[in-house]
Amino acid sequence: MGSSFDPYFPSVAGMSFLREPGQSFVVEALSHDFVLAGDGRSPLDVVRAALAPRYAVVPGGRPRTVRHTWLDTFDWRLHGAGLTLEHAAGSGFSEYTLTDADGERITAGTSRIRWPALASALPPGPLRARLEPVSWVRALMPVARAASTIRQWRVLNTDDKTIAWLTVSQASPAGPDTADLPTRLSVAAVRGYQAQTDRIIRCLAGTPGVAPAELSLRDSALAAIGRRPGDYTSKVDVELTASMPARVAMTAVLLRLLDTLEANVAGTVRDTDTEFLHDLRVAVRRTRSALKLCGDALPAGLAEKFRDEFKWLGDVTTPIRDLDVYLLNYPDMAAGLQSATPPELAPFQEHLARRRTLERRLLVRALRSARFLGLADAWRAALTDDTPPRRGPTAARLAADRIRRAHRRVLRDGAAITADSPPESLHDLRKRCKELRYLLEFFASLHDPAIHRQAVRELKGLQDCLGEYQDCQVQQHEIRMFAEQMMQEQAVPATALLAMGELAGQIARREHQARGDFAGRFADFASAANQQRFRALTADSGR
Repeated sequence: MGSSFDPYFPSVAGMSFLREPGQSFVVEALSHDFVLAGDGRSPLDVVRAALAPRYAVVPGGRPRTVRHTWLDTFDWRLHGAGLTLEHAAGSGFSEYTLTDADGERITAGTSRIRWPALASALPPGPLRARLEPVSWVRALMPVARAASTIRQWRVLNTDDKTIAWLTVSQASPAGPDTADLPTRLSVAAVRGYQAQTDRIIRCLAGTPGVAPAELSLRDSALAAIGRRPGDYTSKVDVELTASMPARVAMTAVLLRLLDTLEANVAGTVRDTDTEFLHDLRVAVRRTRSALKLCGDALPAGLAEKFRDEFKWLGDVTTPIRDLDVYLLNYPDMAAGLQSATPPELAPFQEHLARRRTLERRLLVRALRSARFLGLADAWRAALTDDTPPRRGPTAARLAADRIRRAHRRVLRDGAAITADSPPESLHDLRKRCKELRYLLEFFASLHDPAIHRQAVRELKGLQDCLGEYQDCQVQQHEIRMFAEQMMQEQAVPATALLAMGELAGQIARREHQARGDFAGRFADFASAANQQRFRALTADSGR
């Protein structure tokens, strides 16, 4: 672990630091945190009363103000990996600290960075190296902020030796109408005095008005603004019950998808990172599939009324996403060249970037248009109509019927594909697989998790193969289209066109490989064991 340390920061395990001129201490363990009741007593009075007469408490330095910013990706990838990233800044210091679930820390001092930004905005070093694989293409962005007044005190034993440090933090979270957080007290031992510090902790824990901190400072700041770690996911995480009306179930699913769609609009418009558009598009595709496959569970005519509008939204988001995929994969494509060199392929990357700039303008215009805003408002109003549903099937019955139909169609269409089948037959099967996958996602809460997870895994294996096959076909066509555009727009070096031709050749080989893998992938999906899983899913849904 590399680190710098400010004497007014909470303690870090095993680290030596200077607290005042001529004194150096080594912290033995990570701090133990309490919150103090706001009963009018000063924190110092509370602590002194709790520790007297065995221990004395004396000031350890002047108060300092620290500004805290906690960062994560929009979809909480750091939190999901058990990591917390904090930027702390004050007079004369600015430091990033990454803490894992075991309390291990990586720290780095750096100049101020404008967030949101990719982890690559951090200077090279252990912190950036740890963050980049986790955040990947997602930008790090502030999820909570707070300003703290921090005071530190030394705890002395009867020999006047410093045996522990107390850090008192009085924090104000950033946000409208947020109240100050309860005063926090952290206790950390000086090396060699852990046993006595444990006694101090027990004394504090038994003191009225002192309680163990149930939330970290970050989580407390989040709660103050009405958030919690992991409060966004692109998954269809709705809890359905088998007996609820099918209309109520589908309304819940569609509202969840609308929430996801709307949550990603701002990040898409600002171009914060490419995954905002990706999640928005997935929400649109799922919505279109729900209307197609289960629209008859909704009020009469509702699916037909909105189907064309969601198709329009899917169409306007497609061009820029296709370009994003090329640009995200470009480093690997360039590195995989054998006859050509990456510099020779550079005009292709420049063309993709120019096309993306043009397409982004069109997308932003569409997402800011009256048409889109009207669609979102009208769709939510239609879904929240509280007209009581007429008698009809239950959610379980709908799930069983639609999953059974979709599964049978995938088995039928897949079994009909031979080595001589045209590419269109595999493309159509991919669509059927996607519909089955979405149905499994919509009704996941009705199924046994273990059976559901394995059924999805087998389906995903088949989807990946079909997706690779179709993507390769589309990409070969698009590379030819891009080459024609480049020649029409400006003079293009012959070496760039040759390099693009090599890319097309590589993609053709991947297409051939995917086509060869199809039979095995489909056999796995159509196996007796997997068919039994689907029977169990639909039987369970039909209770």
